[in-house]
Amino acid sequence: MSAKYVIGGLIIVLFVVWGSYSFMKTTIQYVSIEQARTSEHVVQVMGEIDFDRVNYNTDERRLEFAIFDVEAPNEATAVRLPVVYYGVVPGNFEQATSVVLKGRSADGVFKADQMLVKCPSKYQGEGGEYQDPQKHPDSARVAGA
Repeated sequence: MSAKYVIGGLIIVLFVVWGSYSFMKTTIQYVSIEQARTSEHVVQVMGEIDFDRVNYNTDERRLEFAIFDVEAPNEATAVRLPVVYYGVVPGNFEQATSVVLKGRSADGVFKADQMLVKCPSKYQGEGGEYQDPQKHPDSARVAGA
């Protein structure tokens, strides 16, 4: 076998390994609230907002609040994760049903770099049910207009 084929093969293998490593390093995984509390890496976590613990410092543009597991059987006893987010509070934060946060934990607090606010759907009723166009033909006609 020629030396240039061996060297070429090694270069290709090195680029594939380097590319795979770089790709895996940039992926961010969703984790539970318990995992987010102890994670040293950047992760994404989803939770419901505890509106009793919301505090916004306008001078520092710091939003402090806590989240808990969306699927917690009892909201009162659910484990809370304290969150700090620096930046402008999203306009629909007060109507949010949950948030997705991207960041990392430090000193027992989740420091969020990015926040995505999840609001109730405009097609969803107050009880969580969705409108059935067969039962509500007027709403289907207005939505299509």
